[in-house]
Order: sequence, then structure tokens, then C-alpha cells
Amino acid sequence: MRYSVYNFVIKHQRGTIVCLLFLCLLAGYHLLQPILNYDMDSKAKTEEKSIRNQRDVFNEISLLKNKISELEISLEQAEFRIPKTFPNIKFLNYKDRKRILVTGGAGFVGSHLVDYLMKEGHEVIVVDNFFTGRKRNVEHWIGHGNFELIHHDIVNPLLIEVDEIYHLASPASPPHYMLNPVKTIKTNTVGTINMLGLARRVNARILIASTSEVYGDPEIHPQSESYWGHVNPIGPRACYDEGKRVAETLSYAYAKQEKVQVRVARIFNTYGPRMHMNDGRVVSNFILQALQNESITIYGHGKQTRSFQYVTDLVDGLVALMNSSYTLPINLGNPIEHNIDEFAQIIKSIVNGADSSIRYLPAVEDDPQRRRPDITRAKKYLNWEPKVSLDTGLRKAVEYFRREILRSSMPIFPKVSRRNSDKELW
Repeated sequence: MRYSVYNFVIKHQRGTIVCLLFLCLLAGYHLLQPILNYDMDSKAKTEEKSIRNQRDVFNEISLLKNKISELEISLEQAEFRIPKTFPNIKFLNYKDRKRILVTGGAGFVGSHLVDYLMKEGHEVIVVDNFFTGRKRNVEHWIGHGNFELIHHDIVNPLLIEVDEIYHLASPASPPHYMLNPVKTIKTNTVGTINMLGLARRVNARILIASTSEVYGDPEIHPQSESYWGHVNPIGPRACYDEGKRVAETLSYAYAKQEKVQVRVARIFNTYGPRMHMNDGRVVSNFILQALQNESITIYGHGKQTRSFQYVTDLVDGLVALMNSSYTLPINLGNPIEHNIDEFAQIIKSIVNGADSSIRYLPAVEDDPQRRRPDITRAKKYLNWEPKVSLDTGLRKAVEYFRREILRSSMPIFPKVSRRNSDKELW
């Protein structure tokens, strides 16, 4: 009997324990339920908040882009409201003011000539096909009442009314004129015929920019205007050398037959600001290499000579020749001669910190060994000779190229179009 009662109690205790365990589990679930629900709600709220933040960011970006577009439009409109300032110029009355055409006027020499003529108060028309010229060289005159820029290739005829013509159009550095030799010949022959024809029609005086290259690799030294030259007519430089020789022949044929007032300037090596960085000539090559601590490359043995004139001296000579009554060719150059080795050392001394070595490469075909002008005629008939020393001129050229290197290394950010701005930004 006792045993059966004991079993009964044990059975009921087990049931009670199971019931208690079940109640504990149920109580634990109810206690954990808020925590579980909180975690799920927190995750959902975090995701919702992230989506809301992204939406707010995109809205802000859209508003900023709209404001930027409005500012761009306002700036474009302001350009028309704010008067552009120009360099000071002289005032000339209608009797003294001339309409002057400068072919190749956006180039190195041409742009400096344009500056001079504009400051003198003349009306200047620049014609350039921008093969080597750059609009940036004359942009400071764009919009001026006395200035006009025409994008035109003088191989094609040009109908215009002018009083004087400075015919400077032609690539002048070997890499440029040898890039397209046929085009170079046409510019110096067909283009010159077009300009001489224009001068004949409007009775304008014309100055032809010839070159020291008409002397070729000279056999006499220094070179005077009476020397006929030593030129290879089928060499790599012939497109330029012979093109300029034909231009001179055409000029004097028009002068004799059509009574055109002709002036011919034989220009020697010229340097200064606005030189093309990739023109491949001695001055620009040496300065750029020294500024970038690269090896200064000399083609040949380095004993060949050149004489260098600063660009403003050349401009003074061109204007003096145009205004003179002298009709035969005149050398415009610096009679002070330097060999290429010496010139490289001068550049290194001017460029502070230059640590460039000198590297010799094979000589270029038909490269003149000696080049120095006899400027007796220029002194006698134009009262002209160079004034700017080599040291002064080179320092200005070095500073210009230093700025150009800095400018070319600056990052350029593309303008975002308003129509596709979302696609381009994201």
C-alpha cells in the first residue's frame, strides 16, 4: 500500500515539474519577444533611415546641379554685360589710320607684330588657318573695334580691302614644314601669288617674310643679301627653302610687271614668348629640356653656329622696312654668333637648378653649319639693329616656357552638360 502511494506521488511530481518547465519556457518566450521584436524593428528602421538619407542626398545633389546650371547661365550673360578691357592704344584719325592685313597673324612672330600695329592705332585684320598659329596669341584683342580675325587658308583667294599686307603665313620650323611638304610649297607659292594679286588689285604695299634659309648651307660667311645661296633643291628642307626662294622671285616679278610695292625681309633665327613648344628649334628644345631636367640634345658635333634675335627686335625691323622706300631684300637678324655647344651652356646657366646633361645625336640632313647675317643694309637704309641682349631675351623666353609647362600640367575638368548631367555624374 505504501509503495503504491509513493508511486502516485512520484508520478504527480513529474507532471508538476513538466508543467513548471513548460510555464518557465512560456514565460521566457514572452520575456524575449519584445527584445526580438525590437531587433527586427531596429533593423527595418535603420534600412528605412538609410534609404531616406540616400533620397535626401540625391535631392540635394539635384538642387546643387540646378543652382550650378543657373550660375553658368548667369556667368555667360555677365560676359556680355561686363565691358572687356584692352591694352592701351594710340588714337589715329582716319587719314593716318591704316587697314593692315597680317597673314599668319596668330603665329609666333605675327602675333607680336599685331600687338605693335594695334597699339599704334591701326585697324588690323589677321588671317590664319591655325596650323601652327593659336587663337590664344591674339585673344586679348578679340572684340576690339580695330581688330578682326579671319579663319582662312591663303592658298585660297581672299577678297578684302586693305592698305598694307604683312605676308607671314607659312610653317617655319623643320618639323612643321616637313610634316606636309606639298602644303608648305603651296603656301609659299600659291599663297604668295594670292597675296601679291590682292596687293595689285587694291594697290597695297606688301612685305614678304622670307628667311635666312634661302642661303641654304652657306659657303660664305657672314651672309649678305648679294649671296645667291647654296641650297639642295631636292633635300628634306627644300619645300621651305625653295618655297621661299620662289616667293622672292614672284615678288619681284609682280613688282616689275604689275608695279606692286614690294618689301622683302630675310629673317634669321628668332626667339621669344609665344614660340610653339613643339616647333623643334634650338631655343625651344633647349629651354624645355633644361626646365624639365632632361638631356639637352644636340644634333651633330655642336660646333655649328647660329645667331639669335629677340622677337620685338624683329618686329621693329619689319615695320621699319615696310615704312621705308628700300625695295631690295634685307637681312633682319642678330650678327652676334654662338655655336650650339656654347648656347646649350648659356641656357643651363639661365635655368636655375638645371641639371641636364648634353647628348649628341646624328646630324640632320642639310643642316647649315654656319649662320650669321650681314646687317649692313639694315643699318644703312632702316637705321635698325637688334637692341635686346641674348641674356635678357632668353630670361623672358625661359619664364614664358616655365608658365607654359605649369599651364599644360594643370588638370582640365570636362564641362558637364545640363542635359546628361545625371548620367555623367552617376
